[in-house]
Amino acid sequence: MMCDMLTESGISEEISIGCESIECTCVENADEVQQWNVTDVSETFGYELCQKQQQECEEGTSKPLQVINLNVIEEARTEEISEDLIMSPTTSHLEGCQFVATDLTAQLCLRIVQWLEGLASKALDLENKVQGSHVGVYLPSSGIWHNTQRHLKRSTRNSDTVHHLDFDAPTREKAPPLPDDRKQEESLLEDVWTLLRAGRLEEACELCRGAGQPWRAASLCPFGELDLVPSIEALIKTGKNRTLQAIELESGIGRQWRLWKWATFCASERISEQDDGKYETAVYAAQCSNLKRMLPICTDWESACWAMARSWLDVQVDMELARLQPGKMDQLKNYEDGTEGSPKQGDDASQVGGPDNWPLQVLNQQPRNISSLLQKLHSGDLVHEAVTRGCKEQHRQIEMNLMVGDIPHLLDLVWSWISPSGDDQSVYRLHGDPQMIRFGAHLVLVLRYLLGDQVKDVFKEKIMNVGDLIIHIYVMFLFSKQHEELVGIYSSQLARHRCIDLFVHLMELRLNASVHVKYKLFRSAMEYLPFSPGDDSRGSFEEILERLLSRSRETKLGKYDQSSDVAEQHRLQSLEKATVIQWLCFTPPSTVGDVEAVCAKLLVLALVHSNILFREFALISMWRVPTMPMGAHKLLGFLAEPLKQPSENLLSLEEHDVSGHLKEFKDWKEYYSCDATYRNWLKIELENAEVSPVELSVEEKRRAIAAAKETLSSSLLLLLRKENPWLVPTEDRIYYTPEYVFLELHATAMLCLPSGECMFPDATICATLMSALYASVPEEVVVNRKLTVNVMVSSRDKSCIEVVLRCLAVEGDGLGQHELGDGGILATVMAAGFKGELARFQAGVTMDISRLDAWYSSVEGSFEDPATYIVRGLCRRCCVPELILRCMQVSVSLVELVEPPEQHDELIELVACPETGFLHLFSQQQLQEFLLFEREYSIRIMELEEGSA
Repeated sequence: MMCDMLTESGISEEISIGCESIECTCVENADEVQQWNVTDVSETFGYELCQKQQQECEEGTSKPLQVINLNVIEEARTEEISEDLIMSPTTSHLEGCQFVATDLTAQLCLRIVQWLEGLASKALDLENKVQGSHVGVYLPSSGIWHNTQRHLKRSTRNSDTVHHLDFDAPTREKAPPLPDDRKQEESLLEDVWTLLRAGRLEEACELCRGAGQPWRAASLCPFGELDLVPSIEALIKTGKNRTLQAIELESGIGRQWRLWKWATFCASERISEQDDGKYETAVYAAQCSNLKRMLPICTDWESACWAMARSWLDVQVDMELARLQPGKMDQLKNYEDGTEGSPKQGDDASQVGGPDNWPLQVLNQQPRNISSLLQKLHSGDLVHEAVTRGCKEQHRQIEMNLMVGDIPHLLDLVWSWISPSGDDQSVYRLHGDPQMIRFGAHLVLVLRYLLGDQVKDVFKEKIMNVGDLIIHIYVMFLFSKQHEELVGIYSSQLARHRCIDLFVHLMELRLNASVHVKYKLFRSAMEYLPFSPGDDSRGSFEEILERLLSRSRETKLGKYDQSSDVAEQHRLQSLEKATVIQWLCFTPPSTVGDVEAVCAKLLVLALVHSNILFREFALISMWRVPTMPMGAHKLLGFLAEPLKQPSENLLSLEEHDVSGHLKEFKDWKEYYSCDATYRNWLKIELENAEVSPVELSVEEKRRAIAAAKETLSSSLLLLLRKENPWLVPTEDRIYYTPEYVFLELHATAMLCLPSGECMFPDATICATLMSALYASVPEEVVVNRKLTVNVMVSSRDKSCIEVVLRCLAVEGDGLGQHELGDGGILATVMAAGFKGELARFQAGVTMDISRLDAWYSSVEGSFEDPATYIVRGLCRRCCVPELILRCMQVSVSLVELVEPPEQHDELIELVACPETGFLHLFSQQQLQEFLLFEREYSIRIMELEEGSA
């Protein structure tokens, strides 16, 4: 059954150059590539590619190979012949052209013939350009048998040599010319065959005339110089030439045509029987569809395919012309029925009859459909073994699938060549020939562009699913070759989920690349993907960023040998989390629509995620060491430039609590500024401690005093904020519900010994920790709030634990206004673990947080909304007491340097004041440490006063 599509494609033995042309066109016409799912079918794209490739060949920058050019013609679309070309009375050529224009099978044959002739013609041009030679380069009159002529002039008669020089003499006398002339004539006919094979009939005729054989040119062009190819192009070229019309007015339509076909058939048979030359036989066999006389010299796949397609096309036209004769319909039908299922080579064809029965003589040699044609190429009796081998080559299989129109099988075939083999089925791992990967990707894009939505569901599923896999592999290939700027063009053609997954994977791979490389990938996504979700079929850059940010906080798979390295590696992961934010801090290209709004959305997304990371970083930077928390300061560095844009753009976004996020960011910025001044002071303090106080210079003491005063000043400014308390939102969301609602806190953390080393958890440790967390609050609270605690070893990282707390929300903690700002009961439980003050657990063991989230959840356990107030309150419980204790430590140091701070009493009052609520943030041990610092401070002051007295 014939396919309903017509393909015109070129795929060479070296696919790479053609793919480069397509790739260039894709890049240059990126906006059109994005819209390749449109319904309209256009041939412009294919023509552009052909012109590009031809220009490269002419300039010598490309190898002679074929460019993909698919032209899909559906049943509803047929080529129409202009009324200006219609003649009355009609001609056999016009009838043939009209038949081909309306018959899909004939159209397919014509396109195959034109394609293969075009390839052969380009090969001749390239050979002429590169080697400086061309077929048919002979001396004038080289086909007149000069050697035989001289032989006859010497009156040397030989029964084995022709006695006359007319072109019929060898047949009439059954004697050939001299071997040298035969050899030269065979060479001439080989070139004539080559030109016919390239569709250059006019050049072949000129070659014959130039060689002194005008009679042979006349035998190739029976109606003068008319181009009788059954195509609209040939019809336009011929115009309203009346030569053929005049001939057929006298003899009848198609009669001279059939007579010429019959004559060339008889000539090819007679020449073959006399073994007068295989090329001469093939030249005349090509004029009459005598396939069995052409195939012996077709030693390559393209020639054999051309011979079959051209023969089949000519016979279809001849059959259509025969049907125009009165009484021929029944005769043709009877003959077709009698030969159905008997695909013999037509050994008895000559017995069918004369020219009036044409084309019955060659009908049995022809394929019945395109599948039959391909089958003959695979295993035909007359097909050369090189042709059969060629059918197994990859590019030939591609061409044959395109010809038969079996696009689903073609896609499966290409995917089988480039997909990961064996057990490794990861689509992120490259496999197969890079040029085949490139070809497959562009084939999919062109097919989607040409077919649009007018395909069947099964076919559409195949071209979308398998096509996505092929494009996916090609994007990975481009990425591996550092062509990040092309990633967005091709990724935009993927299904939504594949596009998002792929981009996230690529951005993770380039996380630590240079800014230039990362910006290329960012710009590519911004230019070729929609920023916000809209169409469900396309992935958006906003979704990609959200997935990337979410994955950056996931626990990484870890295998560790030395416990001393584990804690440090966990802290270094904070740098990776912070580095992800850089993707949000790039400036979008000005070509993006509504660029100001996009910039604002990127910044808000950066603020939201930065605040999440700031909370986690704060809980792992409680150690009193000079080392700076690099993750937090890296975040601040990334956001410094984007935050310079006008705040009006941010505040105009209604879908986010922009002002709340901005306020929290400023709170964290101030906190980490205080943290940095403290660590700077601590560094100086530790350096001075290595030297005897007597040996300290005045300059070193002044530097220590200045650093201490700066630390106190910045910390007190943060703590003394009354109208705008640190990390307490001015307008937090108030949550009300008539039903039961629960609060959940999920934490992934590492247990750290007082030495800073990791303590690897096991089931016993998890059970002990769970019991200790339960014991951190009164039993009645556990019962009334339905508190549950679950601790387990992380499935992704055996050095970490996963803690899940759940309790009932009540007024003031989960419901209504959160006035205390301490995170409620869940923050109270977790704070004890972070501070290492669990009564029933190993003393001094703290939880080094890796990820922390809090949610409102339903009775069934499904998450509703983030409960951010819990995490913020937990940070206040841990950070505020630590900040105050650091101030006390600095105050003691200043007294030792004979520079007592002026604001020390104010700090004590701040802690004791019930309005600030600082006191209840302290744990028992922190309060004891505070009192010890105060005691030491008071002793130092008294000693100082006694000394001055």
